Amino acid sequence: MLVRVSVWVRRGLALAALASIAGFPASGLAGPLRVVTSFYPMYVHTLNVAGGVEGVTVENLTEPIAGCLHDFQLTTVHMRRLSDADVLVVNGGGMENFIGKAVAQRPKLKIVEASRGIRFLKNEAGHHHGHDHDHDHGNGDLNEHVWVSPELAIQQVWNIAKGLAAIDPERGDAYRANARAYADKLEALRKRMATELRPLSGKRVITFHEAFPYFAREFGLEVAAVVQREPGTEPSPRELARTIDLVKSSKVVAVFAEPQYPASGAQAIRRETGVEFGVLDPVVTGPEAPEKARDAYLEAMEKNLAALTRIVRTRSE
Repeated sequence: MLVRVSVWVRRGLALAALASIAGFPASGLAGPLRVVTSFYPMYVHTLNVAGGVEGVTVENLTEPIAGCLHDFQLTTVHMRRLSDADVLVVNGGGMENFIGKAVAQRPKLKIVEASRGIRFLKNEAGHHHGHDHDHDHGNGDLNEHVWVSPELAIQQVWNIAKGLAAIDPERGDAYRANARAYADKLEALRKRMATELRPLSGKRVITFHEAFPYFAREFGLEVAAVVQREPGTEPSPRELARTIDLVKSSKVVAVFAEPQYPASGAQAIRRETGVEFGVLDPVVTGPEAPEKARDAYLEAMEKNLAALTRIVRTRSE
């Protein structure tokens, strides 16, 4: 919901360490409200909650051009967007470490944490056929990719609506009505996905990024391994060899790449093992134009559903 900036810790805590204040008093803001979102999934959700509400503008802080934010560097353009903002909508859980110092310099900036009340999963070291080098990925031990789960995305939408309504009560009814309409669409999709993916319950898959544990948990999949790597780089031959051995020695049904990264590593695993290959989208990139971005999450999840149901059909033939 709504938090105030109090202290920033470089590793581990960041936005998750902000002091949340339940029942934060309404600021009584009147007139135009400028809302900035930290990155693409927050932009999509916030557009659905606040986009089109009279007097409210929604802008994304970071360009949706990369799959990983943790090495992102703010430029003067980003700083200008922040300086003009009344509200910043964030995911939380350490995802926005890159923005800590900049936000700390603006104590009057209101922050809405979309993941408030969500229990973060821990990254499981055993699942990572990991880097040959260190990489500071958000909170380190916590996995921040909660939005990839449709069920948790719905919770984020409501947190955004409640946070904005607390800051801007005059438009609260509009935020809540928009959130209800969007949440209904997400829930309908979630139910359909749960039904169609039931045959994959308990099946083991491999992904090429740590973005899918919440998605997997929701739909009963087991992530047998994550081939974790830096954005834009390929896994090492050793990483590929270990993953290939895992596929051959266990009942892995598919390996999934992401549209934000090269798929050559996943394709190599497919060639060596014959395992099914697909693409799953964590919805961190997409169109920026509001009229197209509003449906970006729904459309990406439809494609994810199609990729997984193809596996279901293949296994039933």
